[in-house]
Amino acid sequence: MCSSDLGIAGALWCVTGFQYRHASRHDIISTMIETASVRTEPCARRIRVVVAGTVIADTTAAIYLFEQGRLPVYYVPAADVRADLLHASGTTSVCPRKGTASSFSVQVPADREPARRVDMAWRYTSPTAGCELLADYIAFDWNSADSWFEEDDEVFKHARDPYHRVDTLHSSRHVQVFIDGVQVANSTSPRLLFETGFPTRYYLPKVDVRLDLLVPSATRSVCPYKGTASYYSVQLPDGGRLVPDIVWYYPAPIAECPKIENLLCFYNEKVDIVVDGVAQPRPVTPWS
Repeated sequence: MCSSDLGIAGALWCVTGFQYRHASRHDIISTMIETASVRTEPCARRIRVVVAGTVIADTTAAIYLFEQGRLPVYYVPAADVRADLLHASGTTSVCPRKGTASSFSVQVPADREPARRVDMAWRYTSPTAGCELLADYIAFDWNSADSWFEEDDEVFKHARDPYHRVDTLHSSRHVQVFIDGVQVANSTSPRLLFETGFPTRYYLPKVDVRLDLLVPSATRSVCPYKGTASYYSVQLPDGGRLVPDIVWYYPAPIAECPKIENLLCFYNEKVDIVVDGVAQPRPVTPWS
């Protein structure tokens, strides 16, 4: 099955052949193969998949699968999947890069009625040349699971890319934010967040933002690298327009991103930002 999710950090390219030895109960030696657009790597983290309170997969021998232009996917050794909960659905799909996959529905006992997730899992029963390794692994649709865990930390939205970096730095740059010519923020103590594949984001203390213009929003979004974000819209003064969901903040970021807690960030794509007196170009992203 070819994932339909688009990668957010640019191209993920082909791979690779190398061997690794996983010193576990399986004592597996896996050969990582090289194709024109797919690569796999061992994942040292314990991965668990949960449906209706039941762990349907639990492994310390998962692999990452990277495809060009797509998000990474965990593949779990078939031996570490609850085979008794998987039922062949009869659905097949063909990926020109990886081969023919057979799908499985997952059904687990639940308190009130069985929880069934149709075509939640797939396995490449007829992989293409160079992808034979995948025949021994099973993958799961991310959104069909109730929870995913890396070790004991829950992971949200999609698998974390081990090559994706998020760095937050204190700065004394002078950052000004304008919307339709109205200055809505003015700070000399921003925190600059540098994230793979994204424009620099300027997180600003609330005292440096026109709080009188902010209107709370019910919008929420989830980032696997930062946490759950809340939003504000901006109501421009003197009869100006309402700019929806233009500011976000993380009231409780994950442990890896404590520096941005409760700081406010504007969409560079939709506002005019001046840094140290120099107007910054609006980046072109999916949020433009």
